[in-house]
Parts: sequence; C-alpha cells; structure tokens
Amino acid sequence: MTKGKNRLSGRVPVGRRSVVKGLGATGAALSGMAMLPRWSFADDYAAMHANAAIDWKQFSGQTITLAGAAHPWSNAITPLLQHFTTLTGITVVTDFQSETKFLGALPIKLARGSTTPDVFMFLAYGQGISAGWLEPLDAYYSDKSLTDLAWYDESDLLKTAQGFPLWLNGERYAFPITSEAMTLFMNSDALAAKNLPVPQTFEELLATAKAVKTGDISGIAMRAKASGNSAAAALGFVFSYGGVMVKDNKAAFDRPEAVAAIEMYGQLLSQAGPIGVGTYDWYEVLNDFLQGRTAMAIDSSNFATDISNPAKSRVVTTFAAFPHLAGRPPIPMMSHWQACINAKSRNKKAAFLFLLWATSKPTSLQTAAAGLATTRVSAWSSEGFKKAFGEQAAAAALTNLQNADVALAKAILFHPQSSAVLDAFMIGVNEVVSGKKPTQDAMTAAAKKANAAIHG
Repeated sequence: MTKGKNRLSGRVPVGRRSVVKGLGATGAALSGMAMLPRWSFADDYAAMHANAAIDWKQFSGQTITLAGAAHPWSNAITPLLQHFTTLTGITVVTDFQSETKFLGALPIKLARGSTTPDVFMFLAYGQGISAGWLEPLDAYYSDKSLTDLAWYDESDLLKTAQGFPLWLNGERYAFPITSEAMTLFMNSDALAAKNLPVPQTFEELLATAKAVKTGDISGIAMRAKASGNSAAAALGFVFSYGGVMVKDNKAAFDRPEAVAAIEMYGQLLSQAGPIGVGTYDWYEVLNDFLQGRTAMAIDSSNFATDISNPAKSRVVTTFAAFPHLAGRPPIPMMSHWQACINAKSRNKKAAFLFLLWATSKPTSLQTAAAGLATTRVSAWSSEGFKKAFGEQAAAAALTNLQNADVALAKAILFHPQSSAVLDAFMIGVNEVVSGKKPTQDAMTAAAKKANAAIHG
C-alpha cells in the first residue's frame, strides 16, 4: 500500500441514495469544535494534559517546523496546534505540501543537512535510518523530564503501532501517527441484486466478482499499475497464501505460494476487473467505487471517510474483512504513516514533546473525532470516531489491522531496496493481469530484476 495515498481529488458524483445508517461524513472536512467531544474545550483539554508528570512549559519560546503531506493527519492536527502552543509555549510553523511535492523534496533537504523541518511525516524508514537523517528516540522516552510513560500509556497503542517503529537494533526512530489496512468494500445493492453473501475466501471472491459483473460495472477493482506504489492489495494476497516478499535477502515472490497468490489476483482482475485495469492505482480504484462503476474493491481502510461521504459517493457500502485462502488466516497488508525528528534539528526536545502530545490519548481522541484512523485503541473505540468514520467501516478496518502481520509488512517496506523490489514485483503482477506472461514466468522474471537491485 502506498502509505497515506488515500485522498480523493477527482470527479464528484451527483445524485446519491442515502448511505447505510451509522456511516459518518469525511473527517477531513470536520474542523468545527461542535464535532469534537465536550472535553475538547480549552479548560478540559488543559486539565487532561495537566495529569502528566511533565513540565509542558520547559521549552516555552522555542519554534519548531512541522512538515508533511496534505493528508488526513495534517488536516486533523492543524486545528489543534494552538492548543499545543497554549499548553507548552512552543510555536509550531507548518509546511504541508502535496504528497508528491513533499516526498520529492524532503530527502533532498535532509541529505543536505538542513536543520529544518524539525518534525516531519515520513515513509522511507530504512533509507532515513541508514542515511542518519532520523533522530533515535529511546533516550527521550527514558528521560523522565520529557516523558510520563504511565500517562502516555503505550499499552493503549495498537499492536501494529507498537511494533512498527522498532528497527533491527530495537531502537525507535519514529512515532506512528495513522493506521490503515487493506479492506474489502462492496456495493451492497449489487450483491443484494444477486442475493450474494459477503465473500470470505478468495475463491468466493472470484465467484462473486464474476457473478456481479455486468456490461456497466466491473466485478472488482484493485491496483495493478506497474509501479511499486500500487503493490498494497497484491501484497496481502501473497501473505495470505503463505508467501513472503524477501527471504535471506533474495526476492521470494517467484516461489509457489506467491505465484499461486498472484495467479488468483490475475484471475480476479482479468476475468472480472474493469477495462484498462493495468493502469489502475489507488485513485482509479476509489473513483470507480465511488461512481458505482465497480461492485467491489480492495484498498486502504482510510477510504472509508470518502466512501461514506454523501457528497462523494453514489453507493451504499458494506465494509468487510480481507479475504483468506481456505484453511489459512487472512493476512492483509497494513501500514502506518510515521513522524520523525530531524537528526540535525536544533530543537529536538521540543520536537519530541510535540510528538508525545500529538500521539497522546487526549489528542488522539480529538483527531479520531474528526475521522482520523489513529494508532490508539481508545480512539478507535470512541463514539466520536465511530460516528465520523462509520461504525461498520471502523470494525472492518480494526479487524484487518489485527489480522495483519507487522513483521511481514516491515520486511518489505523497510528493506533498503524496497522501492526497486516493489517496482519489479508490480511489473510482474501487471504482466499477469494483462495476460502478457504466464504467472510463473512473470514472477520469475520479476524476482530476477529485484535480485539485481538487491545485490547491485
């Protein structure tokens, strides 16, 4: 999955039936205090942080720069930054850009040794650690003047969020800030018209997709573009079939389990997918589903706020768990956007205090009430989040996060040659989906390309 690439910027459909009761409006649009819990008003908010054994004013007068992508997290945290400044006396200057521009510019800035931004959203974890761009954080967690671990309550973090930032040496270099997992979306009316239940296995998914496909709508849409950014759904197939992406520092997606997984992926999209699916990334998948042009889709759980938004979606939607292979558990791909501290920052302790605040229980409850999929169990369980995100969507996403295997996800996401390996993998997947090569031939060639990148 492309972490965080889940924002809709395409056509907006008109004329829509009402959505399933309980599905809320998109969180990105919720900026008013009326949508937040009662305790979000200044006095109650300050009181919750006053319970921490931390001198919040110890860096008063400092200024930190926060950089990131235009994203649901930046949308949700921005209205709360004044609370942080009131609490700490630290001024936060924001620099949010389009995701493409931000991800392109940040590595250049860090490689030049810039002292800003102090805090930034980050995806290329392995690269950042290897290059020395990211500040190690364990010493800050151990500093009792900065951290009240009892108040922060790490046990409240999702298990995937607890394990995700741990590097090979056990050190943490980031705070996870959002959560997502591959989730099955279904047009409820399309399945009801054929009297079909929610598919549980991949075989059932194939049969359902073929049954609901018509001349007007495809049976299922998933990413198949020949680019590593499109790999998220296909990775879940590989994991769920018992495969891995890299083993003993060699590409492993030419092995029987992965080949069987991609064979099923190819059958789904070649037999029931949309025309031109070989060009599909997240945007095409989401837009087809919103417009009612596909009966089912598998993509990021964070699409729920768009799918449940009457201004954007034509369809009544059912959200469900990622399918599985008969006799095996489902293992959907998952990820977390993370935020890091610049190793060259002149305000590292103030930056750490900001991230502690931004990922704390009270702040997470507020951002969750705006529809953000945070990293905290308490936030996912809150009524505010269920209302904004949709109760069924929240339950499906949480199930998929719990079923995910963080070690499998990290093995490919944090590999030093992750980008090249995923690009090679998706070139193979694209060849299977488009019928250019048999599955074994395509994945053998793809693994050869990946190994050339791994071993230089």
